[in-house]
Amino acid sequence: MAYHVHLCSSHPSLFHDRHTLSSTPKPRPTITIRSTAPRSFQSKSSLHLNHVSLQDSVTDNTPKPSPSRHPDGQTGSSSKSYVWVNPRSPRASRLRKLSYDSSLGDDVLEQDAVVVLNNMSNPHTALLALNHFQRILKKTSRKVILYNVTLKVFRKSKDLVGAEKLFEEMILKGVTPDNVTFSTLISCARVCALPAKAVEWFEKMPSFGCDPDDVTYSAMIDAYGRAGNVDMAFNLYDRARTERWRIDPITFSTLIKIYGISGNYDGCLTVYEEMKALGAKPNLVIYNTLLDAMGRAKRPWQAKIIYKEMTTNGFSPNFATYAALLRAYGRARYSGDALNIYKEMKEKGLKLTVILYNTLLAVCADFGYVDEAVEIFQDMKNSRTCKPDSWTFSSLITTYSCSGKVSEAEGIVKEMSEAGFQPDLFVLTSLIQCYGKAQRTEDVVRTFNQVFELGLTPDDRFCGCLLNVMTQTPREELGKLTDCMEKANPKLGHVVKLLLEEDDSEGNFKSKASELLNYIGSDVKKAYSLTALHVWINDLTKVVESGEELPSLLGINTGHGKHKYSEKGLATVLESHLKELNAPFHEAPDKFGWFLTTKVAAKSWLESRSSPDLVAV
Repeated sequence: MAYHVHLCSSHPSLFHDRHTLSSTPKPRPTITIRSTAPRSFQSKSSLHLNHVSLQDSVTDNTPKPSPSRHPDGQTGSSSKSYVWVNPRSPRASRLRKLSYDSSLGDDVLEQDAVVVLNNMSNPHTALLALNHFQRILKKTSRKVILYNVTLKVFRKSKDLVGAEKLFEEMILKGVTPDNVTFSTLISCARVCALPAKAVEWFEKMPSFGCDPDDVTYSAMIDAYGRAGNVDMAFNLYDRARTERWRIDPITFSTLIKIYGISGNYDGCLTVYEEMKALGAKPNLVIYNTLLDAMGRAKRPWQAKIIYKEMTTNGFSPNFATYAALLRAYGRARYSGDALNIYKEMKEKGLKLTVILYNTLLAVCADFGYVDEAVEIFQDMKNSRTCKPDSWTFSSLITTYSCSGKVSEAEGIVKEMSEAGFQPDLFVLTSLIQCYGKAQRTEDVVRTFNQVFELGLTPDDRFCGCLLNVMTQTPREELGKLTDCMEKANPKLGHVVKLLLEEDDSEGNFKSKASELLNYIGSDVKKAYSLTALHVWINDLTKVVESGEELPSLLGINTGHGKHKYSEKGLATVLESHLKELNAPFHEAPDKFGWFLTTKVAAKSWLESRSSPDLVAV
């Protein structure tokens, strides 16, 4: 006689966590018996049952079986029928014994409990099931096994608090945790993004007599790195390389990130190469982490190599990829590459963040890309996801100022104020540069006074900009700016006065200039190069007037800046200024940053200089 009987009572709800548990009394239950056997074989002695379920109640519209019908309830016109059986009747008891689920009654094996718990996803239901199994199991190999399987349910749900409470229950009941217990708690902490907790559980292992295995050690490289214990992470990684532990991609990504944050960018590349040597395949997260590190290192050429390798290996760039590339190219001032990435992101419909927009605008400001800056700024305002901040307005004002577009720069300043942002020292420095280019001395003075009205303190960059403006100012208006310079930086103001008076009978200029250069920051010393240029030109003039011989070749070195807006050099600014002075110096094609001339050309030019429109300061 073949039977398949399924009884769904209150107990099976413990085993299937998609059901809920309740201790509330239920209405009178019934048993449903469903038969699929052919009618000719259906009899009391050969009943084929394939479904028996215990339900809370029967709805009013459910048809009741008629005594005249077959015991299984099937009629001649129906392929399936049901018989409602009282679960308290002897017949129901016999059917339960024949049911598959009867094995999950009071005679459950440990492996059955493990299978049931392992397939659950609701930790609250899992706890009820665990308690049920602990109550009915007659024999267990190790009590910790059921706890470990239940802990994995908490890990699935990312519930570290619940997992820790269950661990406390284990200890209170005298159950000794094992390696699986701790590895599950550690991995639970990791998926919950709580690396410090992972470290805490890892360091508890020895006190319970547990020795971590290679997998746990490898996971702890990531945990220690994320928790900020870099030395421990590196020590474990050294062991991993020596003992050839299996390391997952997440851990490699963390190692690369650690090296990047610490500034060891070669270490990032070393880990990447070691990863490939071990046969581990980089994933998109690894590539993005590397690209970000190369951006921090200002190594855009290496970012290009990594990006090419990534696409060759079949990975498509996502937002994080493009963002890392944009930051890398922006920091290194790879203007063309940065703008190309921007266009590609727009074509793919990717939304930029405020930081990425500002990175692009900063590039435009450095290179004087006015049209591109206006387009990016307008795109930012139209995005509806990003609002311009103070950095946004500052970069756009700088772009206009470097190009001498006064009205446009003033318009952005007004828009900035309407947006609730007050001009800072950076913005006011750009405006002074803009007004200086337009030789609007009164506006330079007005902006200078605004600095003090806002309670700001002029820095070296501000003073360097003011000094640059003085080199473009007619002699009759220099007195106004000299007063500003003395107020902003008395030491620099004193040096400027010595230059203007052109009377250094006491030999104070060199000592005062040396004192000034020792006082200012190294990042702005080159901003004073035009002043140094004019001092040098005056000295050359005196040499020629005294009848002394000049060297056969004269040169000016400006450093390695690529453009006039770069913080690293003033090559283009100097070139433009030399043309204004009609000086015979020309940029050397094989020596970037050098401007050279011959003795004959220099002497002829120095002798021809008379009554210059621009004062030599």
